[in-house]
Amino acid sequence: MTDDTTEGTTDELSYEDARAELVEVVRQLEAGGTTLEESLTLWERGEALATTCQGWLDGARARLESVLGKDEDDDEV
Repeated sequence: MTDDTTEGTTDELSYEDARAELVEVVRQLEAGGTTLEESLTLWERGEALATTCQGWLDGARARLESVLGKDEDDDEV
């Protein structure tokens, strides 16, 4: 299997691109019709994409908490 969903790193993908590719990987796995090796490769890619998405979400949460924390500190003064 040599399509874009199973090759390359996920480190440079935007959240939106990683999520869209993850949706496609899940669709392919749910559709079936792949060999065991293809399914394992898709699953590994999906795990990497999910980790990338979680990293983006964690970063966004940290930024929000940082801003909200600063706002709360400003209100106390």
